[in-house]
Amino acid sequence: MKILVIEDDAKIASFVVRGLRQAGYEVENAADGKAGLVELRRSAWDAAVVDIMLPFMDGLSLVQAARQAGVATPIIFLSAKRELDDRVRGLQAGGDDYLVKPFAFSELLARLQALIRRASGVADPVRLIAGDLEMDMVRRTVTRAGREILLQPREFGLLEYLLRHRGSVVSKTTLMEQVWDYSFDPETSVIETTVSRLRNKLQDGANADVVLIRTVRGVGYVFGG
Repeated sequence: MKILVIEDDAKIASFVVRGLRQAGYEVENAADGKAGLVELRRSAWDAAVVDIMLPFMDGLSLVQAARQAGVATPIIFLSAKRELDDRVRGLQAGGDDYLVKPFAFSELLARLQALIRRASGVADPVRLIAGDLEMDMVRRTVTRAGREILLQPREFGLLEYLLRHRGSVVSKTTLMEQVWDYSFDPETSVIETTVSRLRNKLQDGANADVVLIRTVRGVGYVFGG
């Protein structure tokens, strides 16, 4: 699947492009509005990520022009503007979703996947289930063996990412890029601390022999498998 990222901030663009490629997508980046519009009109894309503040042509004008040209690609806006009116303008311009900076990559990825599924006519799953663990994506709740587990937003995002990659070893670097935002400091122990806290919450009152999140020494973590 192909995703176009139209973003002029080199740091953010690199962060998003690298994360999407690690998630298995073919990704291209355009660094200004005019170049982005050319790419959006020239090729078939499964989705596009468009910054609103772009040189030569802003994101709103870009998307309006693309829609007028018949481009139906699902588009998510990125913007530092968080007011309701700004979001409304983005949707009225032809965007399908709107994400405020700074953001966690896991949320951007989840929103893109939802847009792609919707565009392809595939139903968006509302629950992720692994054994006696159930994550409700609509209600934002997690239960294990019927017992509700209260998670902080970052713990929820971490668990969601591990669940979606069940059985695969996920490195700390990947978690840093996918779950934490692009300004995350890699020198801190926040990943280890959050994993430990999440693991303890999942294990509380459960069968001690069934460990859901395992540490792969020197590599990262794996859910199940």
